[in-house]
This record gives sequence, structure tokens and C-alpha cells, in this order.
Amino acid sequence: MSLTLAYGTNGFADHRLSEALSVVAGLGYDGVALTLDHGHLDPFAPDLPARVAAVRRLLERHGLAVAVETGARYLLDPWHKHEPTLVSDTGREVRVDLLRRAVDVAADLGAGVVSLWSGILPAGVTAAEGWSRVLSGLEAVLPHAERAGVVLAVEPEPGMFLDRLAAVLELRRRLGDPDHLRVTLDIGHLVCNETDPPPALVGQAAGLLAHVQIDDMRRGVHEHLEFGEGEVDLPPVLAALEDAGYAGLVAVELPRHSHAAPLVARRSLEALRAALGRAREHRVPRPAPIPEVLR
Repeated sequence: MSLTLAYGTNGFADHRLSEALSVVAGLGYDGVALTLDHGHLDPFAPDLPARVAAVRRLLERHGLAVAVETGARYLLDPWHKHEPTLVSDTGREVRVDLLRRAVDVAADLGAGVVSLWSGILPAGVTAAEGWSRVLSGLEAVLPHAERAGVVLAVEPEPGMFLDRLAAVLELRRRLGDPDHLRVTLDIGHLVCNETDPPPALVGQAAGLLAHVQIDDMRRGVHEHLEFGEGEVDLPPVLAALEDAGYAGLVAVELPRHSHAAPLVARRSLEALRAALGRAREHRVPRPAPIPEVLR
């Protein structure tokens, strides 16, 4: 299976969205991870339906697949990064409203996935209360996503309440393993924050994996780096994604590289293509099944 290589629009913050899509497609990417934000596609704009329709036309013109991201830094609060979240002391309903809007945008764009995270648990709040808050928030969004035919993909994020894959899997269990609640994996986060190697974690999430972000990172340091600057070994990860039959986007996640977006996006695509080539060269073919008559 061929992976769908994509780039995140949060790495093109200094471009108009129409121009960012043109550059991403012109470089040869097949998809885009679209972060809803002030400067690109504002989910609170009064003319949102018209804007969404225009973006859909651009995506179709450029032949780009799309997933929707909800990690904008100051979309909801100009003073506090990422706030409010699903686990904040106040304002959680604002985050829920954003997620519902994101589901609507995704459905109208023809995107099957909305990616999200839990947020940072405020100081002094117990884990039990954190679980109560995140469960309540997602229970308010899931029926809306199910009706729209959109999957909510929860990302384990270093430093947040749901910080590892195991926590997201526990979230699904507590919610009854709903089909429309799945997993986003950021490959850099796996190196930064998990104990198992990234290919093994891809395997653990395989049947539930709905969205992938990819970048380089170092152990214990939550800093998104260009490929080759950290400790991510790309070929085994890409091989694991192909072996898992993953069919979503593999989207470069470099939100602090907008100052050189076209150059960074070009280098990133070259690195991914080279890594894919190495992954396929060294993969051991699976033996063909033995016909029943010969057993």
C-alpha cells in the first residue's frame, strides 16, 4: 500500500491558505493536514460555509486529500496558548463547540478525520477529575461525529492529560470502544515520550490508527525538528505503517518552520521519499500462504 504523504498547514502560517495548498501540491504532496485557525480557515467566520466550499474546490483542483486539525494555539483565547481545552477548569464548552464545528467543516470538505488532543490538566486537579472532564467533553461530540460520518482521532501529546498511546486506548475503553473514536500518532512524540520503539507502537495502534503526523524529535525533548535532526528512524516507521495497511495521511508536522515553509516542505518530502525507498528495499517479503490442498 502506498502512503499518502501530506504537509500540515500550521507549517505555512505566513502563507495565504490558497497559496499554501498550491505550494504543497506543487512540491508533490498528495494531502494536507488543515489546522483551523484565524489566518487560514477560521471556524468562527460568519461566512464559514462559503469559505469551506472555496477550500474544497481548491483541494479538488490540486488533488489533495485532507484531514482537519484542531491544535491552533490562540484561536479560542488570545492570552493563553491552546486554552480552553477538554480538561480546563472553565470554558470546556468552548472547546466542545470548536470540535463540533471542526466535524462540520470536515464533513463539508470531504475529510473523514478530525484530529484533537486532551489538553494540559490544571494544577491541583486530580486524575479522576481529568478523566471525568475529557469523557464528558467527548461524549458531547461523538454523536455529532457519528451522524456526520467523521472519525475523531485523539492524539497523545507530551505534557497533556492523555500523553501516551496507552492513555488514548484507555479513553476508548472507558467510552465503550466507539468506532468513530480512534487514534492520531505523532511519530516524533513516540520517540520523545514513549518507552516502546515507534514501529511497535504503530503496530499496537494499527487497527485504530486514523491520522499520522510525522517529524523528527529527541528523547525527552518536545521540539518538532526537521528529519535528520533528531532520533526518529524513518524507514522502520514507514514500513510499519505500510505493513499495518494504514490508509490515512502521513502529514509532516513542523508548526515552527513557517519562516522557510517551501524549502522545509521540499526537504521533508525528499527525506520521506528516500526513507520509503529504503524501507521497501529492506523489507522481507511475507511468505505466500500454503494452498489448502498442500497442507
